Amino acid sequence: MKVLVVNCGSSSIKYQLVNMNDESVLAKGLVERIGLDGSVLTHQPEGKDKVIINADISNHSIGIKLVIDALTDSQHGVITSMTEIAAVGHRVVHGGEKFADSVLITPAVMKALEDCIEMAPLHNPPNIMGINACAEIMPGIPQVGVFDTAFHQTMPKHAFLYALPYEAYEKYGVRRYGFHGTSHKYVSQQVAELMGEHMTNLRIITCHLGNGASIAAVKHGKCIDTSMGFTPLEGLVMGTRSGGIDPAIVPFLMKKENMNADQVDNYLNKKSGVLGVSGVSSDFRDIEEAANSGNERSELALEMFAYRVRKFIGSYVAAMGGVDAIVFTAGLGENSISMRDKISNGLEYLGTRIDPVKNNVRGKAQEISVDGAKVKIFVIPTNEELVIARDTKAICGNLA
Repeated sequence: MKVLVVNCGSSSIKYQLVNMNDESVLAKGLVERIGLDGSVLTHQPEGKDKVIINADISNHSIGIKLVIDALTDSQHGVITSMTEIAAVGHRVVHGGEKFADSVLITPAVMKALEDCIEMAPLHNPPNIMGINACAEIMPGIPQVGVFDTAFHQTMPKHAFLYALPYEAYEKYGVRRYGFHGTSHKYVSQQVAELMGEHMTNLRIITCHLGNGASIAAVKHGKCIDTSMGFTPLEGLVMGTRSGGIDPAIVPFLMKKENMNADQVDNYLNKKSGVLGVSGVSSDFRDIEEAANSGNERSELALEMFAYRVRKFIGSYVAAMGGVDAIVFTAGLGENSISMRDKISNGLEYLGTRIDPVKNNVRGKAQEISVDGAKVKIFVIPTNEELVIARDTKAICGNLA
């Protein structure tokens, strides 16, 4: 069974074709600048050279057709025809309270996704465009929606509610939803395997650290809390997002800077975070380089990020009544040796410490805590595409 995994942004399509017989990736690629000048498809067949295809890609349907053409091309394709694709799995950012698991796409599901647009106005519309494009180009092939929010639907009410008038939740669904759920689910499962334990026996803190960053408390296989909230803005300091702030700052800035709601939203989502503090970049690699050259604001930005991560780890230890494993994943978590060390410095009270030799690793699943540590620390590369492919196979594998 071959599953096409699709992740649509407003002007992009990431994809992988996965052979579910052995979970190998046959090909992957990226369509960029949809609807813009210079649109391009970068296609990477397994074991072959990368292919760059420049084309006028005015919408997602044309982008999906180009992907199918690349996958079936006689020179750089990996399948003979589109009929070899048994199902399509889509990353969908926001499922609200409607979806606690992945689902087969139906008209009713599409209506629910449209209802969630106001909670994820930047993400759900392109996700929906991708689903519609695949339905148009690949009629009759089943599609599955895999939600960033689904893994967090096990949070108890006292964890996901805000202390606002209860009507805000009843009328508008204002609550903590959490994001990056597919990643948190994958790495918590992987760390249990590495420890030779079942997830139901473990208390795990998963740290998805990248330009967007979130932490989850996974107790006995279920998420009981996570740092992102009603939107991905809450929680940690991020690349361009402020993370948690005093809510009174919003009207204060609106008055002082004469900003409207959209402008202050852009200020907090696009101009803040480590970019706003450092004044250098939203890319942690650039900030680390500047900090190493003596840039004090870059040093401050890195310290703020590490401090906030460490605080969340401590609070989730309290929430779960202890912890057995801490996991670093995503771009920064998997690759920044210095940031992992900075975050972990101060967690010795938990009975853990990073081994500097083991920590000298990038993009590889490995325990990095000292031998005999009571709490294990791991680096585990995330693989959200594989989770989407697995869920799609589970749902579509027995369809007639």
